[in-house]
Amino acid sequence: MYSAAAATASPPRRDFISVTLSPEEAGAAGGYNNSKAWRRRSCWRKWKQLSRLQRSVILFLFVFSAVCGVISYTNMGEPWKSLTNKSLDDQRTEPEIPGLKLANPAVLPAPQKADTNLGDNPELSPQKPPRAPHVRRGPSNLQIKPPRRDVRLKTRHDTSRVVEEPIQADKEEKTEKSIISWRGAVIEPDQSTEPPSSKIKEPEKPSSVEAEDQKEPVPITDRQRAVIEAFRHAWKGYKDFAWGHDELKPLSKSYSEWFGLGLTLIDALDTMWILGLKEEFEEARKWVANDLVFDKNVDVNLFESTIRILGGLLSTYHLSGDSLFLEKAKDIGNRLMPAFNTPSKIPYSDVNIGRGTAHPPRWTSDSTVAEVTSIQLEFRELSRLTGDEKFQKAVDEVMKHVHTLSGKNDGLVPMFINTNSGQFTHLGVYTLGARADSYYEYLLKQWIQGGKKENELLEDYMRAIEGVKKHLLQRSQPKRLTFVGELAHGHFSAKMDHLVCFLPGTLALGAHNGLTADHMKLAEALIETCYQMYAQVETGLSPEIVHFNLHAQKGHKDVEIKPADRHNLLRPETVESLFYMYRFTGDKKYQDWGWEILQNFNKYTRVPTGGYTSINNVQNPSNPEPRDKMESFFLGETLKYMFLLFSDDIDLINLDKYVFNTEAHPLPIWVPA
Repeated sequence: MYSAAAATASPPRRDFISVTLSPEEAGAAGGYNNSKAWRRRSCWRKWKQLSRLQRSVILFLFVFSAVCGVISYTNMGEPWKSLTNKSLDDQRTEPEIPGLKLANPAVLPAPQKADTNLGDNPELSPQKPPRAPHVRRGPSNLQIKPPRRDVRLKTRHDTSRVVEEPIQADKEEKTEKSIISWRGAVIEPDQSTEPPSSKIKEPEKPSSVEAEDQKEPVPITDRQRAVIEAFRHAWKGYKDFAWGHDELKPLSKSYSEWFGLGLTLIDALDTMWILGLKEEFEEARKWVANDLVFDKNVDVNLFESTIRILGGLLSTYHLSGDSLFLEKAKDIGNRLMPAFNTPSKIPYSDVNIGRGTAHPPRWTSDSTVAEVTSIQLEFRELSRLTGDEKFQKAVDEVMKHVHTLSGKNDGLVPMFINTNSGQFTHLGVYTLGARADSYYEYLLKQWIQGGKKENELLEDYMRAIEGVKKHLLQRSQPKRLTFVGELAHGHFSAKMDHLVCFLPGTLALGAHNGLTADHMKLAEALIETCYQMYAQVETGLSPEIVHFNLHAQKGHKDVEIKPADRHNLLRPETVESLFYMYRFTGDKKYQDWGWEILQNFNKYTRVPTGGYTSINNVQNPSNPEPRDKMESFFLGETLKYMFLLFSDDIDLINLDKYVFNTEAHPLPIWVPA
């Protein structure tokens, strides 16, 4: 009864089954518990679910990534190791000269292989067009072996060089400067060039490695042989009629004296070395050793003595490694220092190298701007070699002072500066010709010499080129030649000195060193103009000064020549720029233009008994009116640049390792230690 009644009253019953599983059993049944074992089995199940093609693609990508990683590690290993080793070396090394180290040894038996490292600046990639396919690399086979063996045997002079050590990092806070940007040129400045230490170091004997043992020589060309013949002809006249004197007078078979220091001989020393004229070089060296004496009561021009004598001796020391030339350079350098004893530190123009006194010209207390700002390469290098900072300090003060002066016109400077007040004089006249030309050249070249660190020099150079474009550039008629005129108190003059033809080469050098590409375009236009200054003249030789026609006139050429300006002094500026243009572009037309000039020198200025003469009238082929004077720069510059122009060896005075002074004497470029 009870059971039946209870069943009738209760709701329908629900049955449940309870199952208890262990963790292992739960995992086996497919439950998720975030364990590593469960995740591995889950990934494997998903991998097995992929198709064979999918698995193959994934495996290929994995293997490819691994191979790339190994290659990247291999490539980065050596640079990282080198950087680490360099840092350790820098910490261990105690510097003797706080400055910069040569890109090449002091002893340079022949130019070395081009150094593609143009500095630590990634922003300064050179704008160098591809070389023509005909160019062969390597030293000229006329590069004579260094005279170390012969010279030491004959004179027992040991060669020497300066031992240099890396710069310390304790100056870093002074050298941090902002990025310089000039219309397309973005330049990350490095540390500033440090002045040399006053400590004199023990010189080290030069390396004995011969150029011929390092690489295969590059044969010289027929045109280079013609330059050698021209040099020997000029040298014959000098040796026969003017030996040991300043300049040859080839027609009268005599000589003229300026300083009485053998200017032509000293100017030509490194030319003979580069041309491979060993016999002539040895003969000249004996004169320097036995007869060159600076202890004499004579006034010399600071600028001319520096660029010709000091520059020539320093260059020859670097090329030959012969310490005789360094000792002579130190002697003349010390004797020129009294020029800087002025109230303003702007040097006097003249120095008596025997008495140790200096003075301005008799008619003025002014010096020309070009003269006081174009001695820096030489004195800076003398400090680097000797460890005596007084030379560099003196010339650096001049540049820093000029940098701060008022009176400039968009970077263009007047022609004169007063040695008492230190201020520009004769304001309002701006030219790239005489009395101002090499100021602009040395702004760029000091920046290059010092390892591209001295930003004030670069700023002044870039600003000046902008000033040239704004105020001095014009086009002639009818050929629309681009030329550089002059500005006098706001009035433009279409006058251009032959001296201005240094500018295309300087612009090209700047572009090669990473400056804005439009500098190279301007260089190409200006070198065409300089060539036309020869081509449009009856003898094929340029006058000293030309005037350009700004308006087309029937029967008139672009170039007009005044009677007082039609002389030719055997100047080098156009050939110099042709050399730079060919070296950086490989365009054969520049060699052809230089060949035309050499042939015309031979036709109108060569003297049969020896030597070449400047002429009075480039417009009269039948009678060019010879002046009976061979300037020292004809051997020191003109024929040297001719020889280099006709060479296809870019390592014959490599422009990534050397910078030429304004007298064509190559000096080493410093690089950071």
